Amino acid sequence: MKPYIITIARQYGSGGKTVGKMLADKLHIPFYNREIITMASEDSGINEMLFSDERLKPDLLTRLKARYKGHQPLPNDSSKAYLRDDALFDYQAKIIRRLADQGPCVLIGRCADYILKGRPDVVRVFVHADADFCLEQAMLVDSLPEEEVVRKIAEIDDYRAKYYKHHTGSDWYDARNYDLSLNSGVLGFDGVVEEIIQYMEVRSQFQK
Repeated sequence: MKPYIITIARQYGSGGKTVGKMLADKLHIPFYNREIITMASEDSGINEMLFSDERLKPDLLTRLKARYKGHQPLPNDSSKAYLRDDALFDYQAKIIRRLADQGPCVLIGRCADYILKGRPDVVRVFVHADADFCLEQAMLVDSLPEEEVVRKIAEIDDYRAKYYKHHTGSDWYDARNYDLSLNSGVLGFDGVVEEIIQYMEVRSQFQK
């Protein structure tokens, strides 16, 4: 089987991150999730929290100042450009391309499928599941009342869809953006991993 870079977009609660880690372990290749944010922060000198969903909250700068310990400069009025989505996206895209150039790996989210579009060594996966399965999985990690978890799932998926649309111009849910769209609620996490591996084996035969 040829070595591939696997990008995984996922609905919240579908287990896409878990699937990605399982796949990376099975293939003995690196796994990158929030590490992408850390690398983008280190590369740009911009506080790590500005690359995360936390920056959407109105009290972000207040909390940043409270946590600031002098290790990293905070943006000021003269550097507001660093707060723009497109600038932050470009820093992350630079890291994603760098990691892909280093060799096979699993990349979680952050429009990696779009950023690496056109590369023959990329497998683009979307992991999804029905609402009940996503809620069940999310409840295992979120210590919140059920109605709050339901709201959190909706908010995160809505944010991811809008983020994807803004930066790619495409619909996050459109299966045409991916090589595989897999239902973890039907296949289970092990089944999703096996489907991805089988796809790579078949594809390798046609790319000799």
